[in-house]
Amino acid sequence: MKYTFAVIPGDGIGPEVTNQAKKALDAVAEVYDHIFLYKEAQMGACAIDKTGVPLPEETIRTCKEADAILFGAVGDPRFDNDPSAKIRPEQGLMELRQELELFCNIRPIKAYQKLLKNSPLKKDIIAGTDIAIFRELTGGIYFGRKELSKDKKVAYDACQYSVDEITRITHLAFKEAQNRNKKVTLIDKANVLETSRLWRKTVTEIAKEYKDVALDFMFIDNAAMQIVMNPTQFDVILTENLFGDIISDVATVIGGSIGMLASSSIGEKYALFEPIHGTYSQAKGKEIANPLASILSAAMMLEYLGLEEEADAIQRAVDKSLDLGITTQDLKAKNQTAALTSKIGDFIADYIQNQEDSNMNFKNIHMGQSTII
Repeated sequence: MKYTFAVIPGDGIGPEVTNQAKKALDAVAEVYDHIFLYKEAQMGACAIDKTGVPLPEETIRTCKEADAILFGAVGDPRFDNDPSAKIRPEQGLMELRQELELFCNIRPIKAYQKLLKNSPLKKDIIAGTDIAIFRELTGGIYFGRKELSKDKKVAYDACQYSVDEITRITHLAFKEAQNRNKKVTLIDKANVLETSRLWRKTVTEIAKEYKDVALDFMFIDNAAMQIVMNPTQFDVILTENLFGDIISDVATVIGGSIGMLASSSIGEKYALFEPIHGTYSQAKGKEIANPLASILSAAMMLEYLGLEEEADAIQRAVDKSLDLGITTQDLKAKNQTAALTSKIGDFIADYIQNQEDSNMNFKNIHMGQSTII
């Protein structure tokens, strides 16, 4: 099969980790007889520097012509430290989400057995955690009407949702639950917010169409506590934009490193895949950034395209890198040598191409030792 991917490396460590994801994709293409074409585009601070805007029209065109989009990160300290800046890198991502109508953000939260010790939470609490967070991405308070009084002493942000916006992501969440542990938890604030009451009413009605899936409800404040106290109670979490932003960031502590967390943003026609770690500008060019989240995002992209066996090969390669301790600084154990960003990508590609080789061979080769035959 032949696929064209729009690649938006972005800012900070975005280009570095995206290059490692491309190594994994190239290995998949070779082993499974596909042709993957990449069309690179700009967004974020790099785009502002070159074109004056965070999202050039050419990038939008490239994304619309592609089968899927692989994205790195946007952001730059120059803009973070300047509250008066009218144009910001992050605006590019917000605009792209709206332009492509990427209304559903999916974030898997998984506790890898080898990384339980890396989490600040107790092992017995997080062991076995496997959650899919479905966050509505193009509505709510982030995209509502915003006002500032003339005297600049009163600010206003409107939160608005329609039944249609709620319905389309709810169906996706319930269909995912049918393939998992058949439970959806709606996170809201229905005791206070009218929008949350509309969410409850709409989701409750839709749930009747999925008789094999259980539905329960949880307020956002309680959910933020429950996800660190008892995360294994969750299967699929469904929520609106602001609450999804909060709860998914809280859940990052479960995985042991933000460098392990992939995500997808899905619409009716387009889909974008990205790590959630941001630009991590302090690590730019130092070969210390963890590329596994970007590599896992590439796996999600393949799964979206129906290439499940290929996606599983990438997942197994990631699992093997963790098993063998071939990891970056953020994941390494005591007395363990950290691998460079590019070397992680090399290992993942090598494993995909040589899946029958021995653990010892992989470890020796990628830790720079002599090969055992």
